[in-house]
Amino acid sequence: MAKLSKLAENQTGSEIVKLGNAISERIRNGEKIYNYTIGDFDPSIFPIPKEFEDAIVNEYRNGSTSYPPADGVADLRKAVSTFIKDWEGLDYAPNEIQIASGGRPLLYTIFKVLVDRGDKVIYAVPSWNNNHYVNMNDGVHCMIEATPENNFMPTVADIAPHIKGATLLCLCTPQNPTGTTLSKESLEQICDLILEENKQRGNEEKKLYLMFDQMYWTLTFGSIEHFNPISLRPAMKEYTIFVDGISKVFSATGVRVGWSMGPAEIMAKVKAILSHIGAWAPMAEQKATAKYLVQKENISKYLVHFKAEVEERLRTIYNGFKNLQAKGYTVDAVDPQAAIYLTIKMDLVGKDANGRTLQTQADVTEYILSEAKLAVVPFYAFGAGNNSPWYRLSVGTCKKEEIPEMLSKLEAALSKLK
Repeated sequence: MAKLSKLAENQTGSEIVKLGNAISERIRNGEKIYNYTIGDFDPSIFPIPKEFEDAIVNEYRNGSTSYPPADGVADLRKAVSTFIKDWEGLDYAPNEIQIASGGRPLLYTIFKVLVDRGDKVIYAVPSWNNNHYVNMNDGVHCMIEATPENNFMPTVADIAPHIKGATLLCLCTPQNPTGTTLSKESLEQICDLILEENKQRGNEEKKLYLMFDQMYWTLTFGSIEHFNPISLRPAMKEYTIFVDGISKVFSATGVRVGWSMGPAEIMAKVKAILSHIGAWAPMAEQKATAKYLVQKENISKYLVHFKAEVEERLRTIYNGFKNLQAKGYTVDAVDPQAAIYLTIKMDLVGKDANGRTLQTQADVTEYILSEAKLAVVPFYAFGAGNNSPWYRLSVGTCKKEEIPEMLSKLEAALSKLK
């Protein structure tokens, strides 16, 4: 093979997308699979809001098909400012907001703005794509193995040993892949750690920034609350860069409108890099989003139904796994808190399957797919160890009427193991 760049030779593609595509191909070939891999939505089950859909169609009919501004349509940045003020109490001016085609280009560009070769980046695993973004920037991985005892969220005690000299701390809450959240107390402690560290750094030293991914923040259930750094510690505004958007709040993953909020000078650099990438959201979608974000009553009505449908699926599958556990099977699940994900455990390595021992977690994944037709993503696809028995189960494409059938097939598969 021809010699390529070090990045090309060292970088792998998304394991989750690769797995999801392989499963989709099997489904297209007629195989019945309960595909709970991709963090996406089936539009026939979870359509975008009707008012939003109409606004997008109208914008295309009105000729909104030209290039948008590099930082996003002014009306949209103003609408985002209003939306986050009304819903989260956060004050960000339009020049502190950057629009892009979803969260990925923003995450990529924030890394490019902040991280030089050799800079330390702190992140916990399992988590979504932090390992890849660090690799793309030749950063130093300061990886924390989060534990089920802490709902797979990092604690201040986990972070503190890595804090000296670090450039970036990555937090996601509610978290992909776990569907769990950072508590108020934990986030306060982490913010205090960052503020104290930055106070000790000289004017010529890089500051430690917090990249705060809250793409799922509206999707919390029961008594669970979402907290953000700025509301808890206003001084964190100087060091926090948010990543947010419409992908999950309106089941609009393919509409591709995301935004970042942060200090104006950092947003200006994000804008400069994005202007060369061309990763802007389409003009029509931007204008339609600007119109929809200020429709507070319609958004509230949509979220009540949407969240109830998501939670019902998560809780039904959670209860199913706990019932299987009570029957003596070596499975488990974490009580759903937020997002569209359920953390499940299938601790089956060493079991005998029809005369063949399941020697690795990959063997377990393949066995469950073959025997139960259940497709889920192992935590090792999110940076965790290869022997982790934990998985992400996504309900964005889950049909409620198929859940009992799926659980029955899973139990049948588990009962075959010795």
